[in-house]
Amino acid sequence: MNADAALSAPPISSTERLIDALFDEASVSRIGPLVTGTGTLDGQAVAILATAERAQIGADLALAMARNVLDVMREAPARPILIVVDNSGHRLGRWDELMGNNGYLAHLSTCLYLARRRGHRVIGLVNELAVSAGFMALGMATDACYAMPEAEVRVMALNAMSRVTKVPLDRLTELCATSPVLGPGVANFIRVGALRGIWSGDLSAHLREALAEMPGERDTRRELGLERGGRTLARDIAAQVRAGV
Repeated sequence: MNADAALSAPPISSTERLIDALFDEASVSRIGPLVTGTGTLDGQAVAILATAERAQIGADLALAMARNVLDVMREAPARPILIVVDNSGHRLGRWDELMGNNGYLAHLSTCLYLARRRGHRVIGLVNELAVSAGFMALGMATDACYAMPEAEVRVMALNAMSRVTKVPLDRLTELCATSPVLGPGVANFIRVGALRGIWSGDLSAHLREALAEMPGERDTRRELGLERGGRTLARDIAAQVRAGV
């Protein structure tokens, strides 16, 4: 690499360092916040789709990620897909609202759903931050989503929730102590079943174990939430709805 290229190259992100720690070998490219490529673990190729530096997910980024998922389905049928989640949620701006960013995010989730239906094992891993639609369109669209120990996960910050609901912040903080559905943080999202677990120590071993699981025919997050005491009614109510009760 020449001196000019070295000066213009962005610094290595924590997402890229994490990818290096997960695989025996990894070849990725980064354009802005979007990181894509392929990793190899024990001779098995895994497609990598990631965001870096707490990116905001706008319509352009959501569309680029969806394009990558479609490319993987076409070029490497049934190849596992690892999604490294690191974002500050959906981008809030007039351009994205006019473009219909919610539709682009829904399209991204639909592409991931189709990949799962076609036999791709889709694994999510929250690196630093996952917020709101940026978590739901990526982490919640996987077969199983995990988190790094220091990751931060939330749908809405409590102070913002307080402003929207008009419930005092102190009261919301009290409610979060007993109701993980309301609370931010990895521990609460594990209790409700949105996160399968935490990866620490030998990261390759965790990835190896996750890859060994077969893609499920249905979502088991409600069962996990019931087992862990975080969502005690969701499974049974969903069953009643499906049965038309």
